[in-house]
Amino acid sequence: MSRELTRVQKIEQSIITKYRKVIWAPFLTAVNTYELIQPNDRIAVCISGGKDSMLLAKLMQMLQVHSDIPFELVFLSMDPGYKEENRIKIRENAEILGIDLSFFETNIFEVAQSLADKPCYMCARMRRGHLYNRARELGCTKIALGHHLNDVIETTVMSMFYSSKLETIIPKALSKNFGEMELIRPLYRIKEQDIVAWARYNDLSFINCACRFTEENEKSGEITSKRLEVKLLLRELKKNNPEIEDNIFRAMHAVYLKTFPGYKTDAGRYTFLDFYPDGISLKHRDE
Repeated sequence: MSRELTRVQKIEQSIITKYRKVIWAPFLTAVNTYELIQPNDRIAVCISGGKDSMLLAKLMQMLQVHSDIPFELVFLSMDPGYKEENRIKIRENAEILGIDLSFFETNIFEVAQSLADKPCYMCARMRRGHLYNRARELGCTKIALGHHLNDVIETTVMSMFYSSKLETIIPKALSKNFGEMELIRPLYRIKEQDIVAWARYNDLSFINCACRFTEENEKSGEITSKRLEVKLLLRELKKNNPEIEDNIFRAMHAVYLKTFPGYKTDAGRYTFLDFYPDGISLKHRDE
């Protein structure tokens, strides 16, 4: 007679069976394609308490067990000033998922909300700074964040609509202010809808943003988030074009600079006229 699986075992099993194609496989693809993990890495998996970061923690934990590459994990959860019920919820979910949290407190919400101008922007910056500092204190070489495919394509569209530029989130990046600390995004190829489906299938509920500033706006019915505007727009467009998310994501991996009138690098700005006389030689190189 087979032994009944525990809840955490059932959750893990769902990832590698029912959701293998849409969660486990694209997770492994991202890790391998973008070379996110190297031998002897010590990675701080940053857990906000939402569905994305909690799934990230579970996936990284499972990868550590099954991977041939030796690496260490620290599951780092920062309290920016959550309400007590949110702190309890985070700890309960970590226990359900079998995640051993390293928890630390800050007053980020209090400070950010005292700033009338761009409190969300300042909150994000302060969160990142606190996480980098704590990860460095714990001897970590990398921090892993839970940005998924929809975060990536929404950022791409937002940059065009509201910033007059074409840029997005990349799978990994070196910190400019924290030495050799590297940021990685292992959920890069996973869609939000599949994360939601996984959570519902396993009867899991997670906290949302938990920001008091955001909660107040939601109660008033206001849409103040540009990201939410873009999310709703893409959702509407998807009704007529189910492939729109995949098309945007693939386009990001196939940018053809030769067809752009201008582009920017760390070295400066360029237009197609800077290289226009070389058009023939460019054609030859293409061949």
